[in-house]
Amino acid sequence: MNSLHCRLAALALLFNISAALAHDATMGAHEASRDPVEALLLAAGLPLAALADPPPAGTPTCRLTIKLVDAKTQRPVSGLVRVTRANGEAVPLASLLPRGIGLRPDHPGREWFALLESATVAVGREPLRIESIAGLEAERASQALDLRGKEAAEVTLAPARFAEPARSGWRGGNTHLHLRGLSRAQADEYLRTIPRADGLEMLFVSYLLRPSEDAKYISNVYTPGEIRALSGPGLQFGWGEEHRSNFGAGGEGFGHVLLLNLPRLIEPVSVGPGITGAGFDYPPLRRGMDEARRVGGTVIWCHNAFGFEDVPDWLGGRLHAHNIFDGGNRGGYAETFYRFLNAGLKVPFSTGTDWFIYDFARVYARLNGPLTEQSWLASLTAGRTFITNGPLLELHADEAEIGDTLRLDRDRTIQTTARATGRTDFKKIELVHNGAVIAEAPSRQVGGHFEAELKHPVGVTGPGWLALRVAGRGLVSEGLPPLSAAGVRDETAARNELDEPLFAHTSPIYLEFAGRTLFQPDAARTLLADLEASELAIRTTGRFQDDAQRDEVLAGYRDAAAALRRKLGP
Repeated sequence: MNSLHCRLAALALLFNISAALAHDATMGAHEASRDPVEALLLAAGLPLAALADPPPAGTPTCRLTIKLVDAKTQRPVSGLVRVTRANGEAVPLASLLPRGIGLRPDHPGREWFALLESATVAVGREPLRIESIAGLEAERASQALDLRGKEAAEVTLAPARFAEPARSGWRGGNTHLHLRGLSRAQADEYLRTIPRADGLEMLFVSYLLRPSEDAKYISNVYTPGEIRALSGPGLQFGWGEEHRSNFGAGGEGFGHVLLLNLPRLIEPVSVGPGITGAGFDYPPLRRGMDEARRVGGTVIWCHNAFGFEDVPDWLGGRLHAHNIFDGGNRGGYAETFYRFLNAGLKVPFSTGTDWFIYDFARVYARLNGPLTEQSWLASLTAGRTFITNGPLLELHADEAEIGDTLRLDRDRTIQTTARATGRTDFKKIELVHNGAVIAEAPSRQVGGHFEAELKHPVGVTGPGWLALRVAGRGLVSEGLPPLSAAGVRDETAARNELDEPLFAHTSPIYLEFAGRTLFQPDAARTLLADLEASELAIRTTGRFQDDAQRDEVLAGYRDAAAALRRKLGP
C-alpha cells in the first residue's frame, strides 16, 4: 500500500467517492480538491507518514539523519524540512508527516515535512539540498549534501532566530481548527505533530455540526478533556464549538461564530435548514453567544465579513474578537475592522485556519504570566494582539502598547515607534490612523531575513486609534491580492513558503481625548445600511415557523439600528 505502484493502481477504485469527500461550503481553495489517492490511504487508517512515497523498490538508498538545533543555543528545535534534487524536484520523506495533509494535491505544503527535533529518513544516493524553517521567528537554514556512494549520513541544520517574541510575552495561537476524513489515530498524529512543527503555542479545536457530513468530522469525536490532554511542553490545546447559520447550502445566513473555552456544547450547534437540512432559521446566534458568555466562554466572529449578525452583535457587546482570513475572503480590513473601530468599538484582531492548518496564520497575544487557555484568551479579548502569517510586528505610542488606551486631555504630539521582522520580504510597513495610512517604511534585507522600522510623530487633536500593518492581503475587498483586479494571479504579491499572500496587522492602540472616544458618523451610517440590508435579506430569504420567530430574530437588528440612530442624532 505504501508503494507508488499500489497507490496508482488504487486510483481506479476512487471515482465513486467524490461525493463522500465533498467539503463543507465554507472551505477555501487550499482544500477544494483532495487527492483521491490520499483519501484512500486515509480511509485505510494508515499512519499519516505513509502518504509520502518511499524510494522505488531496488533503488540504493542512504539513511540520512536530520537534526534541527537553534543556531544560538544549539538546543534541539522542531520545524519543517524540505529535501530537493539538483533539478529542484522535492523528495518525499516516507517516515515523516507531510505538512500538506488534507490540502489540495498541488499545495506547496506537500513539499515540506514535519520534523520534531530529529529523524532518520531514506533518500536516494545523489546530490541533495536540505532546507529547514522553524516557526515564523527564524531564518531558513540550508545545506547541500552529496550522498553518492553513501549508505548513511547525518546533517544538522541550525535556523538562526531573528526574533524572540515569547521573551516579551507574545504567544502565537490559532483560534479556529477542524479536521475531517482522518481516523482517530491519524488525527492524534496530526495534532501532536503539525502544530509543534509550525511553532504554534496555543491551538483551539472546535466541534461543528452538519448532519450529512458529521461522520467524517473526526475532530468532533474528541471530548473537551481529550483535546486539552494533548497539551504538553510548548503547546497548549483548547476546545470549543463553531456555532453557525447559512441560508441555503453555503449561502450567507446569520453567520459563523466560535464559542471557545466552554465546559460543554451550546445547543443548537448549527441553526437552520441551510446546514442541518431541517427546521427553521431560528434561533438567532446571539442566543448561543449569550449562553456561552454566561458559562465563561469567549466569543469570536468567523470568516471576515461573512454573515448578517456581526454588526448587531458587535454593537450589542456580545463579541470578544473578530477573525479574518480563517477560511474566508469576504471583506478586507476596512469592512471587518476599520468601520467598527471608527464607530467607537474596541475590536481585537484574531485569526485561524478553519479546515486543516493550511497556512502559517496565527494571532499573537501578549501575556504577563504563564501560558494557559484562560490567560491567552484573556489577553486576546483585551486586544493585546497582532495577526500574521509571516511578519512579526511591534508598535508603541509614547508609553502605550498594542491594546492599551492612551488618554490625552489636550492637543498633543505623540511619538510612535514601529517595527516588523520576517523571513519573507513583506515589502513595507504602514502606520494607520483611524483607517488612513499616515506613514510607511520599506523593508530591507538583514542577513537571511527582512526588517522595517519607523518613528513618526502624530499630532493628536481628537479621539481615534493607531495600528501597524504590512502592505499586502486585506487592503482590498475579497482579500486581494492574490489576484489582480482583472482576475489574474498577482505574481508580485509577497507570499510565504505555503504560497499564501502575506498579511500582518496589529490590534489598535486607542486614543481617548478629553474623555471622548472616536465616533465617525460616516462609519456608523455604513453599519446602519448593513443592518437594513440584513433585515431585508432575512425577511425575504429566511425560513421561520411563524411571525413570532421572525420578529424575535429581527428585533436584534432593529435594536442595533435604533441605537446607532440615537448616536447619529437628528
